Amino acid sequence: MDNLINHPGIIIGFSAIVLFMLLLDLGIFNKKSHVISNQEAAIWSLVWIGISMIFSIFIFIVTDEKYALEKFSQYQAAYWIEKALSVDNLFVFILVFGYFNVPRELHHKVLFWGIIGALLMRAIFIFAGVGIINLTFLPEMNLFGHYVKINAVLTVFGFFLIYAGIKSWFANDKDDQEKDFSKSPGAQVIHKLFKVSKEYNGGNFFTIENGVKVATPLLVVVAVIEFTDLIFAVDSIPAIFAIAPDDPFILYTSNIFAILGLRSLYFLLANFIHMFSRLKYGLAVILAFIGFKMIIAPIFHISSPLSLSIVGGVLILSVLASILFPTQDAKKMG
Repeated sequence: MDNLINHPGIIIGFSAIVLFMLLLDLGIFNKKSHVISNQEAAIWSLVWIGISMIFSIFIFIVTDEKYALEKFSQYQAAYWIEKALSVDNLFVFILVFGYFNVPRELHHKVLFWGIIGALLMRAIFIFAGVGIINLTFLPEMNLFGHYVKINAVLTVFGFFLIYAGIKSWFANDKDDQEKDFSKSPGAQVIHKLFKVSKEYNGGNFFTIENGVKVATPLLVVVAVIEFTDLIFAVDSIPAIFAIAPDDPFILYTSNIFAILGLRSLYFLLANFIHMFSRLKYGLAVILAFIGFKMIIAPIFHISSPLSLSIVGGVLILSVLASILFPTQDAKKMG
């Protein structure tokens, strides 16, 4: 199948878009720390989703006609899977900001640098993962009358995602709400490397106290956010490998565009979190489905368009269920 990593034009175009948007975001629209309004968050959410969709159309146009629909569907499925799983991550970000009493006008800066770190980590995970997958195919064997080549890593990922889906379904939301984020490995690393001030100093990561340079709590929060994203990547990265295990460019571009839109989405979720009270059940089903798809892939291939339809349908149903049948906690928040 046509591998988009071999298309330098697409790589250059993607890199230029990401770099331009990051410079535009940090250097112009958010040069000064401020509280993000619902209107601003909604506009930026639509902008990022729009750019992502345009890029997927670009992939469809430049890809060989034989594989165009498959690549387009792979991108879309990987994008929406990462987007959906990231929503669960944002719920934890809300708790982190509350725990450390981060001023609202500084939320955007923390998320910006957290996402920069995520871009680097995801690149390492995805490209290294594809390399490992290519090295872990077992010898061809006869299974139920079919000659198949099973990949050891993808099979392990499949069982892990089914387990993660079951665990997510029965997870108690109060466990996160009562979590002591000051004991996060990210926070502990900062405290070991620097002396940390008790007070914020605007948007600065360091300040001077009694003539000594010390870190501010803002640096601790960024480290906690980075570590939290690292943990969530353990679920999301294996999930997208089920979509296009042989094309790291599809995986990386869809992943990055999904992540880049998270900041604006966060500010919407922070005010409308009660509308997603049943989303965790949809995410649990998606994880289990992707895991099942990975396991049976050597025997039966579930096409990317069908996968996209199932993921989209589950997401829509879980959001509708959240609105029509909200949990007791969501009713109180609403």
